[in-house]
Amino acid sequence: MANKQFAVIGLGTFGYNVAVELAKKGMQVLAIDNNEETINRISASVTQAFVLDATDEKAVKDAGVADCDTVIVAIGGNIETNILSTLIVKELGVKNVIVKCTSKWHLKVAAKLGASQVIYPEFEMAQKLVDGIISPNILEQIEISKKYNLVEIVAPQRYCGKILKDTDIRKEYDINIIAIKRQESFINKEGQNDIKEEILVNPAADCPINPNDIFIVIGKQSSIEKFNKL
Repeated sequence: MANKQFAVIGLGTFGYNVAVELAKKGMQVLAIDNNEETINRISASVTQAFVLDATDEKAVKDAGVADCDTVIVAIGGNIETNILSTLIVKELGVKNVIVKCTSKWHLKVAAKLGASQVIYPEFEMAQKLVDGIISPNILEQIEISKKYNLVEIVAPQRYCGKILKDTDIRKEYDINIIAIKRQESFINKEGQNDIKEEILVNPAADCPINPNDIFIVIGKQSSIEKFNKL
């Protein structure tokens, strides 16, 4: 992964942070924006940074975008510019193109243009906020397919003190517990009480369930919703 090359086109709040975080992970990052001040600010944090018009195919090509393994089109202020930039990147032959979208209509257009992945941060954050309000026990949720999700969920109180095989969760709710996250107290080198996180992958049938344990489960969304009502 360290040899992968990324380009981020559009350095608003989202694009800027994506570029910087990729660079922090040791990736080669090409940052592009039409604002010189923004480019000057990010230039020390990424591999290369260019001031250019993302709808100018020659300028985009000359910057080396075609040589990148992944391009993230993060232009947010102008949908037309975002779409034209996406089209140019695809025509340059970049296989993995991720597009930040600003509406559901934009999502459909980006998908039609052949984007490998489309993201809608505002909608996703709103959805995450609502999920957190309605289902506070669900800490994290990843959609694996249209039917199946991978979820971190606080272990229901009714199971605390039992061992895993006595809960019959798989049979009753049709979900699988693939790991358990828990916090364990210990004495650190300074002789003080401290806490470390432990992850038990594929927990044994006789694994005890402790208060504040977090189940990492996989299952149908309907099954997870049923389990979450406990």
